Amino acid sequence: MTSPNSTAAGPDSGLRSRVRERSRESVKQARSSFRRNPLGALGLFLILATVLVAIFAPQIATHDPSQLNRSERLQAPSTEHLFGTDASGRDVYSRLVYGSRVSLRVAFVVLLIAVAIGAPLGAAAGYVGGWVDEILMRITDVFLAFPALILAMSVNAALGSGIEAAVLAVGFTWWPAYARLVRGQVLSVKTNPYVEAARCIGATRSRILLRHILPNCTSPTIVQVTLDAGYVVLTVAGLSFIGLGAQPPSHEWGYMVSEGAGHILTQWWWSTFPGLAICVLVVGFNLVGAFLRDALDPRLRGTGV
Repeated sequence: MTSPNSTAAGPDSGLRSRVRERSRESVKQARSSFRRNPLGALGLFLILATVLVAIFAPQIATHDPSQLNRSERLQAPSTEHLFGTDASGRDVYSRLVYGSRVSLRVAFVVLLIAVAIGAPLGAAAGYVGGWVDEILMRITDVFLAFPALILAMSVNAALGSGIEAAVLAVGFTWWPAYARLVRGQVLSVKTNPYVEAARCIGATRSRILLRHILPNCTSPTIVQVTLDAGYVVLTVAGLSFIGLGAQPPSHEWGYMVSEGAGHILTQWWWSTFPGLAICVLVVGFNLVGAFLRDALDPRLRGTGV
């Protein structure tokens, strides 16, 4: 005769075993995907390394990034200053370490703004259709008619200089791509049989959209966000380079490149190391984006596209 405790424990233990089995399967699939695409693993390593540098910046930095020391200005890389010093005697390596926080924060906030604006507009246009779709897509076309960088420069100039203005300007010009992406996904999903079934049993429009349509639009959006993160970092760095973005005494990488651009032939380290940092982060995001595109789209698995 089995005890009530053993009977009750049976379903719980079975559920735990299924959860552990699914976890092991997920880990195996991830390992297999990384083995097929080692560049994806490299990109993930570059991003995680940048995130860890940003988190542990006070422990990793060797000097106060804002400390001025005129007696050590424009020193070449050495054991005391790993990446040399700038014209104010500040340690370039320490400024680079703290600048990782700015670049990662910029990418996160800009893409958050873009998705928060573009995804609801695209979902509304694709699901409602009709005149709502026409109006929203024509507004989107107006934004897409201008090059994103030129439009961001114009908005940034109107808002004024500063990293906050640059983030708002880039986020404001980045949403049309997500509106178009989500609209296309909604149009393809809303005609599926399970959506029609939900409509037939009396599900409301909001429930159908939130429970049955939008969850199937997340994978393309995640891939696009990952691919866009690198371009966002580049765009904001470009705005800082021309004087519209970060302002003194910011440690933003694009601004650091701008500071040392006039000394590239004599004090090459001043702008070279920030430029390399931008390159590493952008490459990392692009590699991970390509990996996710391959992993989340069944049509591309194993094709190496």
